[in-house]
Amino acid sequence: MADLKNLFLITKHPSTTQIFLTSLFFLSLFLLSSSSLSDFSPSLIVSSFTSRLLTAANFFSSPSSSTSTASDTTTFLSSVSHRRIRVNNESKIDPVTKELTSCDIFDGTWVFDDSEPVYSPGYCPFVEDKFNCFKNGRPDLGFLRHRWQPHGCSIPRFDGKKMLKILRGKRVVFVGDSLNRNMWESLVCSLRSTLEDKNRVSRVSGKQSNLHNEGFYGFRFKDFDCSIDFIKSPFLVQESEALDVYGKRRETLRLDMIQRSMTKIYKNADIVIFNTGHWWTHQKTYEGKGYFQEGKRVYERLEVKEAYTKALHTWADWVDSNINSTKTRVFFVGYSSSHFRKGAWNNGGQCDGETKPIQNETYTGAYPWMMKVVESVISDMKTPVFYMNITKMTWYRTDGHPSVYRQPVDVRGSSPAARMFQDCSHWCLPGVPDSWNQLLYATLLVSYSSLRDKSLGSLL
Repeated sequence: MADLKNLFLITKHPSTTQIFLTSLFFLSLFLLSSSSLSDFSPSLIVSSFTSRLLTAANFFSSPSSSTSTASDTTTFLSSVSHRRIRVNNESKIDPVTKELTSCDIFDGTWVFDDSEPVYSPGYCPFVEDKFNCFKNGRPDLGFLRHRWQPHGCSIPRFDGKKMLKILRGKRVVFVGDSLNRNMWESLVCSLRSTLEDKNRVSRVSGKQSNLHNEGFYGFRFKDFDCSIDFIKSPFLVQESEALDVYGKRRETLRLDMIQRSMTKIYKNADIVIFNTGHWWTHQKTYEGKGYFQEGKRVYERLEVKEAYTKALHTWADWVDSNINSTKTRVFFVGYSSSHFRKGAWNNGGQCDGETKPIQNETYTGAYPWMMKVVESVISDMKTPVFYMNITKMTWYRTDGHPSVYRQPVDVRGSSPAARMFQDCSHWCLPGVPDSWNQLLYATLLVSYSSLRDKSLGSLL
């Protein structure tokens, strides 16, 4: 509720504009109370409204606000809640992008679309084999013939040329687990597909030389002085070791320490996209026995929800202390749904044979408890965090996973379903993560459109 307190501090000696903003706040609360938002944390919703109003109040009350220019790259993004894209100046955007500001782009359905995917199956060399379902022999391509359609608005088709112009001179960093790597590879391939000379994008990495090792990886688009990087950090906090009572080293997870490799990002990143989720469902973390550590204390047992909450607070404190929100914009990608039938991922779980999305819109899985924790933590942060709630849109996509096509046919055999682990967590590429990047593109497009002294046309 810190934003709410700040809003009233700003309006201690209210002008007419500030009185209007305060009235608008109470009207927002009334509208929220009459809407159906049971899936989302009330604290996040209230904080979202108050932080948006606080931004407006600061804008109107700041003597220097009238002197800022559109060329100031620190303002190139505005804000987006987990329900709607928010901008600071809707009067300056065109009707198409203005429509997006009144729409929850994460609430919608999958509709048939016979358009070609953003990049052709099998033609992007940067897709890892385990996501390359076409290369691994998947015979059906119907899962590529669906696009995400929000209720109440239309989102623009991904335009790689426009997005590269938006990202000119900037650095985008994905930080998280292999679902974020799924999204990162999708974005790199989507942008690469628009280049006439495909050799103008090059791979950059740290000590590791390929995508299969831990660490830092990146791609640079030379003609746009733009880099799209990935840092593997499945928990966002530091994996470590501690001595047990017998003097033997055992793996632990430091809930109070941010992952060290993350310190590479905050000095020169313009957009940082975080996630963490799936690794918290694995047996070691879910059971929580002798694994979670704070300081020198290794918990004999700690419930995974409490451990996850502690880790998210460590991440949030690090972001608030290290990331300059006037330069760097922070996104958090929500939980991507898995679809294992007849068992878990390591116990016979299957998803092969699925060729179409679930069409029944009333079908919903249980809203992940982890995302409720994320919403609560984000609501208390001083740094604006733009929450991409992809959970619902992935609920319906039972058809989009690699399943048995995580391996080539010469490895898996001709009838592998009963004898191998199936991948029902990650996504084929091209595929579902391309739609996540389409929503990222729409968010950036609207944010650029809201710049006060520069038209969308001149930017793009």
